[in-house]
Amino acid sequence: MLKSEKIFDELGKFSKHYENFPVASIFIPKDKKNIVRLIYWFARTADDFADEGCISIEKRFELLNEFEKEFIYSLNSNSKIEYLNLLANEIKGKKLDSNLFIQLLSAFKQDITKLRYSNFLEILDYCSRSANPIGRLLLQLFDYRFDEVYKLSDNICTSLQIINFIQDTKIDVIKNRLYYPIDELKEFNVSESDFFSHKMTLKLKNLIRFNVNRANNILQDGKKILKYLKGRFAVEIKWTILGGEEILRKIERVDYDVLNFRPTLSRYDFFKILNKSLFKV
Repeated sequence: MLKSEKIFDELGKFSKHYENFPVASIFIPKDKKNIVRLIYWFARTADDFADEGCISIEKRFELLNEFEKEFIYSLNSNSKIEYLNLLANEIKGKKLDSNLFIQLLSAFKQDITKLRYSNFLEILDYCSRSANPIGRLLLQLFDYRFDEVYKLSDNICTSLQIINFIQDTKIDVIKNRLYYPIDELKEFNVSESDFFSHKMTLKLKNLIRFNVNRANNILQDGKKILKYLKGRFAVEIKWTILGGEEILRKIERVDYDVLNFRPTLSRYDFFKILNKSLFKV
């Protein structure tokens, strides 16, 4: 097996990490599957650097800065990281916007030290760099490159990021991180200590319900993107949207108690969502 082929084969392991959406699924054509896996590898690797709790903040920044330097180097010459060289070749060959990868890295760096958000605008800014670039890269990969489709994709990705925040509330609390805006905590008369007590109060439940409804509204707006998409890519995106909707339903089913439950999608859920993607309007 050629070296690059072996690397692409190894990339399959990154697809096995739990997500609320299919990574490089059967609906991604073979000629695009490797680049999708490389994009996911890039994001997952950088995220792991930022979230590695057993090493110092300084070391995490060092790892991310070195990773960014090697990425930029790969675009102009050769990096010592072979995955980055392969990614750079795909970026050039498919005319993807390399700055979107830099935006991803800026969000991961922010995650190291920013543990609180003053308002929802700060959350949206974070999502614009942590999630939206992935959607735009996929659109570019499938040659959808116009403002309206970018805007709708941003809504989907922002919503999915917020859904993940809600889903991972318990995990983030352990890391002393809250993605619920401080001004909204005050509005719902919720204190930070309410999260750390791991006890669901009515006020906290109302705050989480508000975030669930907002995420769903943003997702429904982004869903309009489906009228622009065709073929297998349309099914892939529909599958992704339905996955987000299902997680929201599961959060509702546990009565918004994400401090004690982390709703996830089972294999049956994925099969059910796949069926809806293929056969239902």
